[in-house]
Amino acid sequence: MSTGDVPAEVHRVFEQTLSAKEEAVTQGSVKSILKKSVTMQHTPSAVYHYCEPGGGSVHHNKVNAIFQAAKKDLLQVIQLQDPGLLEGRVTLRQVKAGSVVAYQGDQDVSIAFVISGLLHVCQRMIDREEECLLFVTHPGEMVGHLAVLTGEPLIFTVRAHRDCTFLSVSKAHFYEIMREEPRVVLNVAHTVVRRMSSFVRQIDFALDWVAVEAGRAVYRQGDKSDSTFIVLSGRLRSVIAKDNGKKELAGEYGRGDLIGVVEALTHLNRATTVHAIRDSELAKMPEGALNSIKRRYPQVVTRLIHVLGQKILGNMQQVNGPLTGRGLALHTPTSKWDAGNPASNLSTVTILPVSEEVPLTTFTLELQHALTGIGPTLLLTSDIIKQRLGSAALDSVHEYRLSSWLGQQEDIHRIVLYQSDSSLTPWTQRCIRQADCIIIVGLGEQEPTVGELERMLESSSVRAQKQLVLLHREDGPLPSGTAEWLNMRSWISRHHHLSCPRRVFSKRNLPKLRELYQRVFEKCPDRHSDFSRLARILTGNSIALVLGGGGARGCSQIGILRALNEAGIPVDVVGGTSIGSFMGALYAEEKSSSRMRVRAREWAMGMTSYFKKILDLTYPVTSMFSGASFNYSISSVFKDKQIEDLWLPYFTITTDITASSMRVHTDGSLWRYVRASMSLSGYLPPLCDPKDGHLLMDGGYINNLPADVARSMGAKVVIAIDVGSQNETSLTNYGDSLSGWWLLWKRLNPLAEKVKVLNMAEIQTRLAYVCCVRQLEVVKDSDYCEYIRPPIDRYGTLDFGKFDEIAEVGYQHGKTLFDVWHRSGVVDSMLKDRHQEEFHKTKTGHVVTCPNASFTDLAEIVSRIEPVKNALIDEELSDEYQTDYDEEAVESALSDFEAFTPGGEHTEEEETAETDEEIPVQVRQRLKNAHL
Repeated sequence: MSTGDVPAEVHRVFEQTLSAKEEAVTQGSVKSILKKSVTMQHTPSAVYHYCEPGGGSVHHNKVNAIFQAAKKDLLQVIQLQDPGLLEGRVTLRQVKAGSVVAYQGDQDVSIAFVISGLLHVCQRMIDREEECLLFVTHPGEMVGHLAVLTGEPLIFTVRAHRDCTFLSVSKAHFYEIMREEPRVVLNVAHTVVRRMSSFVRQIDFALDWVAVEAGRAVYRQGDKSDSTFIVLSGRLRSVIAKDNGKKELAGEYGRGDLIGVVEALTHLNRATTVHAIRDSELAKMPEGALNSIKRRYPQVVTRLIHVLGQKILGNMQQVNGPLTGRGLALHTPTSKWDAGNPASNLSTVTILPVSEEVPLTTFTLELQHALTGIGPTLLLTSDIIKQRLGSAALDSVHEYRLSSWLGQQEDIHRIVLYQSDSSLTPWTQRCIRQADCIIIVGLGEQEPTVGELERMLESSSVRAQKQLVLLHREDGPLPSGTAEWLNMRSWISRHHHLSCPRRVFSKRNLPKLRELYQRVFEKCPDRHSDFSRLARILTGNSIALVLGGGGARGCSQIGILRALNEAGIPVDVVGGTSIGSFMGALYAEEKSSSRMRVRAREWAMGMTSYFKKILDLTYPVTSMFSGASFNYSISSVFKDKQIEDLWLPYFTITTDITASSMRVHTDGSLWRYVRASMSLSGYLPPLCDPKDGHLLMDGGYINNLPADVARSMGAKVVIAIDVGSQNETSLTNYGDSLSGWWLLWKRLNPLAEKVKVLNMAEIQTRLAYVCCVRQLEVVKDSDYCEYIRPPIDRYGTLDFGKFDEIAEVGYQHGKTLFDVWHRSGVVDSMLKDRHQEEFHKTKTGHVVTCPNASFTDLAEIVSRIEPVKNALIDEELSDEYQTDYDEEAVESALSDFEAFTPGGEHTEEEETAETDEEIPVQVRQRLKNAHL
């Protein structure tokens, strides 16, 4: 009996067993039902299993006959010498039409050998919800074996086009078979090669695999462009050398990104220098191969246009920010909030301690707990590696195998955390080599110092971005002296202050610590904790709050912040302009809208004092007021606080009238830069920057709502609160000339028609804010920004005495708005990681290594195979396996074929088949004969 002879009997028998199972379930039976040596187990809808019984008679003889015949066919296809190796390792399965056998991205993949029916192999299209059909698996063919052999996630979805019966061999069982008979891997690999078209094999021949060590350049600026690179693993950075000798970051590239495609398509020299941040693997595609693909498959050109279009849009969104070069990275974002975010594709984070006093284990566990709320996270230490892969896993002889295994963990996890040892061990060196980002952890209460591991980083060519994290006790003092920590580390890109729960500093031994965090991991992470903030920043999911300028109308921002906290929306970065810089600084220091309100109200009431204003009047050469009184009011709020000492990352905007440019302040004296950002021309004199002496004015003249700045600093979404005045646009058309006497008469005569004409001061003000208004329109139209404007137009710029009323207006508006956000799914979208869909169906329970093996992998198994004497690739037969099928003809032929050999017995031709080529050829020939 052949593999496709009795589908009707298979359906009938399975329907009988299904009915028996359903009847047993209704009687309160257990999940697994044993009935006359046939075990039926609960499976997903429309999927039935038949497992070979351990012994005894078989009641369903026809099912068993199909099972045994199919196993014989499978033995011949994979040329397995010992039939006993399949015993207990093969399952007969039947699925209904439309059922999904395996999902794209699955790690625990099984080999499916089709007996009857058709399996459609589809792949998700990039940036779309649709799927495209890659090929059809017919009776006598296998699917899933490539993923099993390589250990990579499944690159397609397998779906039954109609009722289908097939044999299933799990990855674990196949590895057991390979251990006993290693040569089978070549036979299975041969079937994969035969499935490939000649064009795919040509492209495979044209591609070069390139390994780049950390710090090495892939190409340099000005080099001839003759190829395109695809990042397989690792991380690379692109830098532009300016004419003045300075270098500017152009972008960072992670797994799956294209490098150099723009220059290759335009035949221009390299525009940037690209070097490896860590050890990376690239696929190099020569220019000729790319042109060949474009000629043979024109749809590739459409895809390239799509990718390049995203790049151009990313540049346009970044063009007004201070870090415009970041838009050059050629990523493929999947949501409106992801374009241009350099941190969104970090895969690995290495954690180094400043000293042995740092509670590194508890810190890493806390961070892992916070990251699990974003996506699958794996923590690796030297002990975990030795436990999972064997005590010799870190030896140099296993270098390639360890790298491959770590690469596979990056594929199936959103973030992999590497916890280093306290000294420079081989594991610590491995952690540094694997890092996309290095976190240096210190204790904020200790004196600033540089650790031994950090000195090694400074002297080496480690290019990964480095961030400083200072830990603080919940009941301890506020952060201070951060500038000293940073001055010792010129290589630090950013820093974070974390308020840690008491358990982080507990002195428990390791077993008790594991027991404690086992209970912690049972709870969902607190999205408002500092560890969750760090997790969002590391994964490119940070939420920024940007507060605009507008005088007393800025008091409404306090009410909106209160509603924001009540709505459960976290804030990771704060920035502002003018009054927004003041309110933002309070929030970044307090992290509490209630404490912030008390301090802001006290300051606002002080601003209503006319006596202080009169005393501060001066001869109006530069301004009406000297600024001394205003300086005192701001400095009394913030004291000597430095921007670096704030809990939340913070920035403020000023207008540098010396250099005619926008200034973004992220460090230095807090009160001075807040005061500079609030220095309205004509009222207060410019503030002299203590760093370079430049004159700084109100940031509202150049960027009153700096959402673009927050975006360029890595925020995924920006919540921007605009409280600026609204300009009157319905002005009177007075013709080509204007008489001041006529205008005076119109204003003095109560019976005359009122006209709306700007005076000189209003014209000068509008001219000053032209750049700001244009920037505001760009922000309002951007996809990454959630624009909020409370109804506060009736309040004036100096109405600080109405603080409570204005704050309540903001609270009521925010409460209503955020409720709408919750119901419409906006909040969920903000907190959702863009890579979440890539991992939601991924199974991480099975490691690629063989079961019960300390450090055994596919390479170790294959190394036992004797050299192959004869070539396995037959070019003539390869044409038989093109995927250009006439689907209707195949289905019709298969229907005839299923009734072609009645009686259910093997033919002599099938019994004597000796090679894996002959079985599928026989099936194809029968399909052809039946169709004719």
